[in-house]
Amino acid sequence: MPTVRSIFLSDIHLGTRACQADRLLEFLRSYVAQNVFLLGDIVDFWSMRRSVAWTAEQNTVVQKILRRARHGERVVFIPGNHDEVLRDYLGITLGDIEVVGEYVHELADGRRFLLLHGDEFDQITRHHRWIALLGDVMYDVLVRLNSIISFVRRRFGMRCYWSLAGYAKRRVKSALQFIFDFEQSAARAARQRGLDGIICGHIHSATLREVDGVAYVNCGDWVDSCTAIVEHLDGRLELIAWGRPDQLVFNAPAEELACVS
Repeated sequence: MPTVRSIFLSDIHLGTRACQADRLLEFLRSYVAQNVFLLGDIVDFWSMRRSVAWTAEQNTVVQKILRRARHGERVVFIPGNHDEVLRDYLGITLGDIEVVGEYVHELADGRRFLLLHGDEFDQITRHHRWIALLGDVMYDVLVRLNSIISFVRRRFGMRCYWSLAGYAKRRVKSALQFIFDFEQSAARAARQRGLDGIICGHIHSATLREVDGVAYVNCGDWVDSCTAIVEHLDGRLELIAWGRPDQLVFNAPAEELACVS
């Protein structure tokens, strides 16, 4: 089992049918880490107001994270907009898990990254909450349709994972513009603080690249893409697409972006 310095996770959305807790458990069982950073929307209180789908696997995810904290791994939780109720508890420790609004993390190679969820850069979430709630419902519909499509694909022997929600985001120009604007705002926030980069979540679009001279890193999600960021012992950051053949790797010390297939 490989040891890494840090694991970065966001947008797990526990409490929903869309949460792929079984894949997340496989990932967590595959790495030992010194630090685990949970960058928001870990529990989806928005969706749980409509209906709750809490599976045994999701319960095991919570237990495994708590166990890692008890056994010496540092676990830091930064609430997002879907679990914003926990922002009332910033600065305290819940079951050995630190709850903070944001965090500046220094990599093993000395570079400093701003860690937060990212809804701060989403103008719709900040100023038009009802549109964000409607979008959340529509996204949930897409994810449910995706489960039907995945079942049909498996019946026809197609084992590779395909995401309807991800396909829609890539095809809709307004969604692509939203992602571009989000990345620019996030990178600007890191640059204005004199930091080397930012690691966030929120938009369910995993990536690891340079934006305007700083490193922009997004963890993605565990709803349809099943992605996470790991920091290796030398400070190198890697984007893991769990269960998929295509992994994006960012060698941060050399500032190079490569695609590994």
